[in-house]
Amino acid sequence: MPEGDTIYRAARTLNRALAGQVVTKFETQLPRLARIDDDKPIAGRTVESVTAAGKWVQMKFSGDLILLTHMLMSGSWHIYRTGEKWQRGRLSMRVAIYTNDFVAVAFQVPIAEFHTAETLRRHRSVITLGPDVLSPAFDPQLVAASIAAHPDMPVGVALLSQFIIAGLGNVYKSEVCFASGVNPFRTVGSLRDSELQSLVTNARNFMLSNVADSYGSQIVTYAGLRRTTSRANPSERLWVYGRRGESCRRCGAAIQSRKQGPDARVTFWCPTCQPG
Repeated sequence: MPEGDTIYRAARTLNRALAGQVVTKFETQLPRLARIDDDKPIAGRTVESVTAAGKWVQMKFSGDLILLTHMLMSGSWHIYRTGEKWQRGRLSMRVAIYTNDFVAVAFQVPIAEFHTAETLRRHRSVITLGPDVLSPAFDPQLVAASIAAHPDMPVGVALLSQFIIAGLGNVYKSEVCFASGVNPFRTVGSLRDSELQSLVTNARNFMLSNVADSYGSQIVTYAGLRRTTSRANPSERLWVYGRRGESCRRCGAAIQSRKQGPDARVTFWCPTCQPG
């Protein structure tokens, strides 16, 4: 499932491949996008930049046009060299952007919209985003204050709320809480200052470590499995997520899980390391 780190890497790769390139062909299966393309053709425009904001990707074209996409649970962006075979069939394609050297394909993207700079400034889901965990302007005190402003909310729910803190997903929610020794079902108001700071620090560090860039200007589409434990063994890459009934890597207790929040997302935790 795409989380903020996945979206960040996707935007970085798309930007390296497409920024400064002229669109030679545009395809879409989405009628709303097709109507815009009919009226204001995408082909001939230059891709100015591709950036991530939380879990949103913003692709800016010349002529004040922005393609905004959100992957939700199943969507993904792929990048291919011209003539390279796609890994998924055309029936899964929602958007394809061609340049002389590359083709960027959005598969099963559930949200894709064209905006101008003005309409994007009014987009509720974008303008209400909380502090972005991966932003260069990341301010730990601002992020801590954003979380603390919701004292009655369970910690796990707060970490997933994009209007409080942008970028974290269900995997990181559980992993950050474990690393901080915080039970995800406690309320934000019950946190000591040191626990709140630990959550913020671990969220930032985990996300940064999973978007570390060692490829320079290369076009890299796969960066390995998400890790939070720093262990070399791929089977030991996460602390608690997806490990219900297995032994805690620290204390040996059985990992537990339970649905949490309005979307009933499954939360994993160690009852010994994260006492309620």
